[in-house]
Amino acid sequence: MERGKVRSRVGVVTSDKMNKTVVVDVVRIKRHSGYIKPLKTTSRFKAHDERNECRVGDTVLIVGTRPLSKTKKWRVSKIVERANIVEGEIIDQVSGEGGEKQ
Repeated sequence: MERGKVRSRVGVVTSDKMNKTVVVDVVRIKRHSGYIKPLKTTSRFKAHDERNECRVGDTVLIVGTRPLSKTKKWRVSKIVERANIVEGEIIDQVSGEGGEKQ
């Protein structure tokens, strides 16, 4: 028996600090009604990650599900792309770029 269209979104994991929960940012581009300029809007969803597999920077597919908690109504269906950045390299790049005046 079909229950209707499944809600699904593709986004990037921005936080994996909670147990079995990740925060996913979904970016979509919509047009401004008056100026017709494209605007980038970001929505943040908390999604259930049963095996704690997702890491920050991973691109994931999330699907809608029954409410699992007060704010968690999505679950991670699959990891589309793994993040290939090592955390140590990110820290070195950020500290190497500076921001210091000479």
